[in-house]
Amino acid sequence: MMPIFVSLPEAMVKLKVVTIKGSFEKALSTLQGLGVLHIEEAKELTPVEKEAIEDRRAQVRKALASVQDILSFLPGEREVFIGDVPPTVDEALRGVEKLQNEISRRLSDIQKTEQEISRSGDLERYLTVLPGSGGMSLRDFHYDGPYLFTAVYVFTEEASRTFREKSSAYIIDLVSASAGNEAVVFVVARKDDRKVLEDTATALGAAVIAVPEGDQALADFLGEERKRQEDREGRLARLRSDLQACILENLPDLAQHREILAAEYERLSALDWASGTSYVTLMEGWIPKGDVENATSRLREAVPYSFVDTRPPERGEEPPTRLRNPKGVRPFEVVVKLFSIPRYGEWDPTPVVAYFFAFFFGIMLNDMVYAVGLLLLARFFLDKLVDDPTSEGTRLFRNVLYIGGIVSLVFGILSGTYLGDFLNRYFGIELDTLALSRAVQEKLSDPISFIVLALIIGLIHLNLAHMFGFIKGIREKSWGIVLNKIGLFLLQIFGIPYLFHGMLQIDLIPVSPALYGSFAYPMYGGLILVIVGSVVQMGALGGVFWLFDVTGILGDVMSYSRLAGVGLATFYLASSFNLLAEWVSRGVSSAVPGIIGVAIGFILGVALLLIFHVFNLLLSVLAAFIHSLRLCFVEFLLKFFEGGGREYDPLQLKHRKRVILGKKS
Repeated sequence: MMPIFVSLPEAMVKLKVVTIKGSFEKALSTLQGLGVLHIEEAKELTPVEKEAIEDRRAQVRKALASVQDILSFLPGEREVFIGDVPPTVDEALRGVEKLQNEISRRLSDIQKTEQEISRSGDLERYLTVLPGSGGMSLRDFHYDGPYLFTAVYVFTEEASRTFREKSSAYIIDLVSASAGNEAVVFVVARKDDRKVLEDTATALGAAVIAVPEGDQALADFLGEERKRQEDREGRLARLRSDLQACILENLPDLAQHREILAAEYERLSALDWASGTSYVTLMEGWIPKGDVENATSRLREAVPYSFVDTRPPERGEEPPTRLRNPKGVRPFEVVVKLFSIPRYGEWDPTPVVAYFFAFFFGIMLNDMVYAVGLLLLARFFLDKLVDDPTSEGTRLFRNVLYIGGIVSLVFGILSGTYLGDFLNRYFGIELDTLALSRAVQEKLSDPISFIVLALIIGLIHLNLAHMFGFIKGIREKSWGIVLNKIGLFLLQIFGIPYLFHGMLQIDLIPVSPALYGSFAYPMYGGLILVIVGSVVQMGALGGVFWLFDVTGILGDVMSYSRLAGVGLATFYLASSFNLLAEWVSRGVSSAVPGIIGVAIGFILGVALLLIFHVFNLLLSVLAAFIHSLRLCFVEFLLKFFEGGGREYDPLQLKHRKRVILGKKS
């Protein structure tokens, strides 16, 4: 098959690396730097090695967790541009530990101050609600004499009632009051009964109010305490501000540390896959055939005492899939992956999907101004809608939108469509005058012509899919599929003209009526081949399921009418919005006399046009994207493409220049 339609995933070979144990990490680091080895399989490490690796990995994991804990104190996200990565992992670990200690010290001060504020607030909240507390001293709330003692407990309302019932025999005096949904209880009891009362209060979940020592009157103490609270709150604000300033000051280092520690954690995880013996270590994985020479050369250069061996995939092995497509087609790999990843050795349909997806998208959006709007959205607003604007997936998706926008731009210029009939309605310029191609304008503006065009496109698209299925059947010696596809071709080539001629008196081909009559024989022959092919494929069930193949032809073709539906909807909805804005503008201008009415009407009309057309742009782009996906997935790929492959995911050193740190506000 010509690469212009489909491509084949890159050829893979199995790479085996054997090194002495002391050189294994060097070999792994070299492969990580090359970014070409998809680690596939290895045996369990020896207990001693595994424990050492696990300890190191736990250390790195703890450091990464510390970085995330530190970043959680940021008020929002911060964009950080990373310079040179620290030369060693140990430096990153020491840097994180040092900063964690500094942050912990500051957090300790913050927590201590918060506790002081909370305790002081509890004293005022709970003690002042007690009747007669204003005349009491601090000592009265925690008296501890030779015979009597006092205490203040805080319960839930229900627990307070239970406490009074269970402790009535031991309490000399009890005063209680409500503080919100809690109950404050002041008790006076015999010292001999203290343990019983404390145990009862603890069992009921009571909190004991710790009152400071001294003979100072409560009212005087609380008055002074309010002033101290203001100082504490000021100190707390400064401490929190200093904490954030400290984190922001160290943010570039944190970003560097996180990147190198993440790479180290990935490398250490890969070590768990490594096989170990008493003297050597073994690692196996898949590598693109074109990268073998460079990888083996670099490995032997970095690790002199190593053995590198390669072999092609064996029967039953399923290497990972690495797609390879031309630059202009590659963005549409993200579209195909939405359906499934091709199996190793299976055709990659990305090229043909790219052509038709872009064409479908463009013909449905076919408006020059909307196309420009889409290009602007992809360029300036897409980054704000995704988690990682710098990822390859985002870059590829943006290019898909770019290509779709360019095709839409071309169709818009050819058909002379600019915001629907905007130029015609407001400036009197006819679409025929604007259109670069009169033929395209006529096809895309007339509903019947557009629908017919869509159905013809559908026939071409569907039969191309059946052709791929036919060739695939020959390659795989699936003769049932081959017979089925030949039958479908005959049914379409001879059956469609025959039925149109006989039932609708429409001659699709300029031939004699007698020749039309002879079309019945290859048509019935095609039907027989479809039935036989289905039986060969599915056995007895094929005797029933062939009906779906035959009747599905019409349904599949009619599905392409959505090209006309969405394309016409885009135009007519835009034109309707133009009309609505004009009505509102004229209505306001008529209702409000003079130049003021004209100005208000003009401004309101422009505002409505902007709102309406932005809405229609987003709606049309979404509809064009979804329906293009559906036609490529359901009507096309299901005819010949299986998928189910594994994506090529090599071990590699990832060094991003732009990262977002912290939590979202």
